[in-house]
Amino acid sequence: MSPGAAPRTSRARRAVLAAVLAGGVLAAALPAAVAAAADAALRAPAPPCRTDQLVANSAERVGATGWRITVVNDGPRPCTLGGHPRLALAGQGSPDRGKPLAVTAQGRPQPVLLRVGGAAATVVAFTPVLGEADGYCASGADPTVAPSLVVAVPGGRGGLQLAPDDGGEFALCGGTVRATPFRPASAN
Repeated sequence: MSPGAAPRTSRARRAVLAAVLAGGVLAAALPAAVAAAADAALRAPAPPCRTDQLVANSAERVGATGWRITVVNDGPRPCTLGGHPRLALAGQGSPDRGKPLAVTAQGRPQPVLLRVGGAAATVVAFTPVLGEADGYCASGADPTVAPSLVVAVPGGRGGLQLAPDDGGEFALCGGTVRATPFRPASAN
């Protein structure tokens, strides 16, 4: 063996060893990099929810004057929902023909990320009609009764028409309702 051969073999071995070590480091770092990229994608803001990607089946009675309305993301991708709903009373027919209600915001809104299948809820309350059958309003206003409510999401077009879950009707005094902002909820 010549004096020059030993260093070349040694250099070749070092190069192979360095490649093996580098490959091991890269292989160990790859799952961490993939996880970090997935985590960053989840933190990235999702586009606003559109009405056509949401479903709402009914309004659930909460106490004597409130209704919990839950919307579920039935779309192909996550979306962000925030703010308070827009509301209207509707008869049997198109949601576009509803009687708009003034919404008094109750609480501070924060964005809600709705993954596919994720849900958010708002609670809507109003001044109830008093008495039986042909009820009355303490204020002297005429009661308003409708079989369905139209819920529109902030920034969305159109609305989701739904009925009370107990088969009744929405009966209220005046044209103003109170509503909480959408908050994360469980999809039933």
